[in-house]
Amino acid sequence: MTIPNYQILMLPLLKIASDGKEHFLRDAVVQLSDEFNLTQEERSETLPSGQQTYIRNRVAWARTYLKKAGLLETTRRGYFKITKRGREVLKSKPEYLDNNYLNKYSEFNEFQTRKPNSCNESTTIIINNSDLETPEESIEKAYSTIRQQLSDELLKQVKSGTPSFFEKLVIDLLVKMGYGGTRKDAGKAVGKVNDGGIDGIIKEDRLGLDVIYIQAKKWEGTVGRPEIQKFAGALQGQRAKKGIFLTTGCFSEDAKKYVKSIESKIILIDGQLLSQYMIDFNVGVSLGSLYEIKRIDNDYFDEN
Repeated sequence: MTIPNYQILMLPLLKIASDGKEHFLRDAVVQLSDEFNLTQEERSETLPSGQQTYIRNRVAWARTYLKKAGLLETTRRGYFKITKRGREVLKSKPEYLDNNYLNKYSEFNEFQTRKPNSCNESTTIIINNSDLETPEESIEKAYSTIRQQLSDELLKQVKSGTPSFFEKLVIDLLVKMGYGGTRKDAGKAVGKVNDGGIDGIIKEDRLGLDVIYIQAKKWEGTVGRPEIQKFAGALQGQRAKKGIFLTTGCFSEDAKKYVKSIESKIILIDGQLLSQYMIDFNVGVSLGSLYEIKRIDNDYFDEN
């Protein structure tokens, strides 16, 4: 069972409110998840931002659209109930509700196309999105596309650099992630060991209570198990338990399985993950445009 889009959820949501009572949106999300037999994984699947689940976002937008069409109304924070118009719609026993159906109501049309013509009117901007996506889903899908394009471009840049630049980049990233203490301290460790497959050592924290051994390889193809075994052996030779293996390439499935079977903790970071971390921690990237999505702060308006 896939997660239903917000338009499919409109009629079932209206039916939940058919008893004329107040309903809590959070409870409606659970009811609809049960009605559509969503798995636990589907119920917890989030938008790319991780801020909200798909099902919660889609139920909320189904409620918003029904409210704009006058079929539901908000009674208090987080609660809704059916209106007279909503009851009339259910009496007509529609097979489905969607945006085309709601277009018969002038209020919904105004919501979709409203433009300001006086100082007291607000503006509603409708994103040119798929009829199956909520506005947030359209924004986050576009963001994910832009991010992936940036990730691919970053990886190309990294691969075109020298091995020494790659070592510098790795340390810059790890310091930004909170490892290594100062950049100066971390930099001294790079290239100072050269002992059996170890490229460098970095502090796990500012105090240096533990250290992490690093292997950083510019690699076009797949890093296999033998390379990881060599690194694991080097860790054992240093009586070390923690290591990070970074590469511009990727890791074989055999290599991934191997690190799960050994006592030493080795983290594998391939080229795709490396570029994603670079974006997250602002290494080699700069801020372009910033778009903020804001919501009403209900606590601010709560006079009680």
